[in-house]
Amino acid sequence: MLKASLEKHTLDFKRPSGTSRGFLTQKDSWFIRIWDSDNPAIGGMGEDSIIKTLSPDWNQNYVKFLYQVVNNINQYIKPFSVITGKDNHPDKDKMIMLSKYPSIYLAVETALLDLKHGGTKVIFPSDFVSKQAPIKINGLIWMGSKEYMLEQIKEKLAAGFDCIKLKIGAIDFQKELDLLAFIRSKYSADQIELRVDANGAFSQEEALSKLEQLAKYDIHSIEQPIKQGDWIAMRDLCKNTPLPIALDEELIKVTVSSEKRALLETIQPQYIILKPSLIGGFSGTDEWIALAEELNIRWWITSALESNIGLNAIAQYTFTKNNPMPQGLGTGQLYTNNIPSKLVIQQGHLLHQ
Repeated sequence: MLKASLEKHTLDFKRPSGTSRGFLTQKDSWFIRIWDSDNPAIGGMGEDSIIKTLSPDWNQNYVKFLYQVVNNINQYIKPFSVITGKDNHPDKDKMIMLSKYPSIYLAVETALLDLKHGGTKVIFPSDFVSKQAPIKINGLIWMGSKEYMLEQIKEKLAAGFDCIKLKIGAIDFQKELDLLAFIRSKYSADQIELRVDANGAFSQEEALSKLEQLAKYDIHSIEQPIKQGDWIAMRDLCKNTPLPIALDEELIKVTVSSEKRALLETIQPQYIILKPSLIGGFSGTDEWIALAEELNIRWWITSALESNIGLNAIAQYTFTKNNPMPQGLGTGQLYTNNIPSKLVIQQGHLLHQ
């Protein structure tokens, strides 16, 4: 018999962090701890991370359902029998309910894996954990004034990153082009890989023109140039784009296998970007990866503002996928009150020490 508890933790940003949806100053997470009633000293921990402007599962009943899961954990772990090693048959109703809450799904999945490995925060045993094998990552540049973004760019380059990602769409587009021009005046595409993330900020009418302007700066890829939901418009854009397009928000709320396949076959993107807390945990991410590789679509994994509890789990999972591309991970340095972590960044790589 398993038991579970819940603890809310509100993360405070060191400074407002900008996206095309506005600026964030705080972000809520809940930590789920699961243990066996016969051995309460050993428990597994998972993070339920929510971005209220982005998370597909956030609604007015979210917290109520979260407590329902925690207070009835033995009912809700049946879909995770593969993880727990118990010979339970999945409860389809509970699985359907949990699939609509990917952030909770990931938290329970992580806590059960942690418990399985002795509650040591080793979620996926590998050389990443045991031998400090590195994961190559991109340096993230947050939206803000031109001066602030330029300051971040210089810091990332000085820290040894050779792949940086800029969030665009919040300031004047010409100023964003000026930033890219500055980087390219100093570093060629062979020296620095540039990724940009529009978070759906471009209108369908202007998107192709903006992509053509961006392409002049040897951009590796652009994430979600237009809003998600219009598969035909995105398909046409992916077909005619002068630079590779990566789907991000487009994957959110697509939970059925047949719909995932239909989306990828219809749009035929160059890349997809996978955020486990938004697309159904590690199980959901595995399914997207399998489909993408079958259809010759490349991919990488990105965290989504989790605390170090979630980052630790996602980083360990990412390492097991053996993807050599720079991944979108970090160490939660955005926050003033994060959880202590063994994750460190050295010369554009993430390590577990």
